[in-house]
Amino acid sequence: MTHADPDEAATNTFNPLVPRPIDRPTTLPPGGGIDPAAGDVAKIFAAPDDPADWPAWRDDLATWREASRDRLAYSGKAYEDEATRWAARAFAVAQVWLWDERLFDHAEQRFTVDRFLESIASQGGLDGLVLWHAYPVIGIDDRNQFDYYRDVAGLADLVRQFHDRGLRVFVDYNPWDTGTRRTASSAKLASRKFVLEDAAELADLLQDLGADGVFLDTLKEGDAALTRALEGWVLEGESRVANARIEDHLLSWAQWFADSEAPGVQRAHWYERRHMMHAIRRWNRDHSGELQSAWMNGTGILVWDAVFGVWVGWNRRDEATLRRMLRVQRAAADVLVEGEWAPLDGATPEAVAAGVYASRWTHNDVTLWTIVNRRDIDWVGDPLAAPATGRRFDVTAGTEVTGAIKVPARGIAGVLDLAPGAEAPAWLDGLLREAAADPGSSDATFPAREAIRLQPKPSVITSPPNTAVRPAPGRRELRVTFRRRETGFYQGAPYVEEWKPLPPRLHDDREEVLQVETGPVAVAANEVTVRQYRLFLERSGYEPQVPHRFLTGAEDSAAPVTGVSLEDARAYAAWAGARLPDEFEWQLAATGPGFTRREPAVWNWTESEHSDGVTRFAMLKGGSAHRSEGSDWYTDGGVQDPSFSLKFLLPGLGLERSSSIGFRIAWDLPLNDTDGEAS
Repeated sequence: MTHADPDEAATNTFNPLVPRPIDRPTTLPPGGGIDPAAGDVAKIFAAPDDPADWPAWRDDLATWREASRDRLAYSGKAYEDEATRWAARAFAVAQVWLWDERLFDHAEQRFTVDRFLESIASQGGLDGLVLWHAYPVIGIDDRNQFDYYRDVAGLADLVRQFHDRGLRVFVDYNPWDTGTRRTASSAKLASRKFVLEDAAELADLLQDLGADGVFLDTLKEGDAALTRALEGWVLEGESRVANARIEDHLLSWAQWFADSEAPGVQRAHWYERRHMMHAIRRWNRDHSGELQSAWMNGTGILVWDAVFGVWVGWNRRDEATLRRMLRVQRAAADVLVEGEWAPLDGATPEAVAAGVYASRWTHNDVTLWTIVNRRDIDWVGDPLAAPATGRRFDVTAGTEVTGAIKVPARGIAGVLDLAPGAEAPAWLDGLLREAAADPGSSDATFPAREAIRLQPKPSVITSPPNTAVRPAPGRRELRVTFRRRETGFYQGAPYVEEWKPLPPRLHDDREEVLQVETGPVAVAANEVTVRQYRLFLERSGYEPQVPHRFLTGAEDSAAPVTGVSLEDARAYAAWAGARLPDEFEWQLAATGPGFTRREPAVWNWTESEHSDGVTRFAMLKGGSAHRSEGSDWYTDGGVQDPSFSLKFLLPGLGLERSSSIGFRIAWDLPLNDTDGEAS
């Protein structure tokens, strides 16, 4: 029997711009006694509204933690392993599409690690990253999630390059990938007489790549088989991990966590201080709430500015806050991980009345106050009730405190006290210099990007075969259909400032009416065949930048050629004096007489390549005979109506070639051509 996951409940009954009930903070009853069914999975324990209740609340939190650990016989042994202790200090982790144009040069077909790191330097640098690889293109054919890693030439070297620069690397695991091929993926395991389970596949992949951990996509926690197989590597669950699994899951996402007005405590991190959490709301353009929650809890951030092909860049204000935060967290990690943590302890009544809150962290001779400003205007004053007994520093501004400090609007501040006569930590001078040199920013403007269509070269031949379909040129409204996925469509995010979108607002059928203009064009009646493409290879001498891997079909086959990239298709078209049709020309031609589909049906490349400088994609038309079953997360399959368009993110190094994608060609006609069919 399967049990419904409340986090996956349909969202059509909720306002998407407000947190769902399951996202909201949990109230801890007086005395700390709470039903484990709620307390063990709470996202955040809410802070009381009345500051007079905060001391008792801190006592209740401590009582709850002790009782919960006793009930679960918690040991914390996994956090003592020297090989994985780094996880407790991995404050900034990024989710990165493997073929992000900052990381991969599509023109030169090579990875560019330093260019990527330079491009995100304004975010404060990373401690690790998830190399996202298969979704949202998996399902286009029978390749499984492991193929999308193992078929990448030089991937182990890419991992080494990140290691050389001090970053940890996670691979992504998609437990929902059950409808693609099931087979051992590494040569050294091919002799086994049984199909490997995912756990074994993952363990071998991690070993071969030298990666550090696994992100459990859609999973809060792995099962016993997975945790046993991956012992020695770090597991990070998506969203809230239950107390019982904090024992063997060293990290988790604080995804879609709503906080109380006075910042509460993240339950999993309070339960185990060494359990690192990464706050994220992926569709937000305002990340100040996540940043403040992480700062007050001594936890981290998932930096995600390109969500499955959609640009959701961070504004300058939030990047500045993140830089300020990370500098202190990395320098004072021992204070945050090992020191005494007193949530909501230390702010003056005047500061609290102005929406400014503080928490205290004490370790040996150092006391650090993490401070946030919930309001939309800067606050200037002395936020701390305790007078300085030794030297006091604003570690986010890089100055010694002699009076008031500024806590930026929707921002953070950090104040550090040294005990009288105490020696300053070795890291303090460097931290202060870096902080003082950072000008910060108050600019909360969304850094929009536009996906630009790459313009094709015109065809050379203007006398196409008589069988070609000639749609009527001109301007018109064109109805285009698609399935709403996290990839969005042409421009913009499918969700903005929304909480978790789920069916029926995800994976639903959508349509748009576009204003398009087409010139005189003739579109081939059917796809290029295997025989035709082989003839092209023989006569043209074409050698692709990345060699073909799986060109399919017999030499004289009339089946559509597949296993060709967009560049391969363009090369054939140019050799034939033609070009590829764009998606609108393809759709218009498909409704005219004489347009046919070869068997088996395959998606068609179109001359619709777009780039916003981060993500590169093309529109595919037609659908295919192949359909991956078992999950809505797979890309679309099956033969589709001519109106249907698939936004297909472009991998590199030959992985964009698919047994389900072919192409047909088109010819530009003279401007005075009047033979077009009405559409």
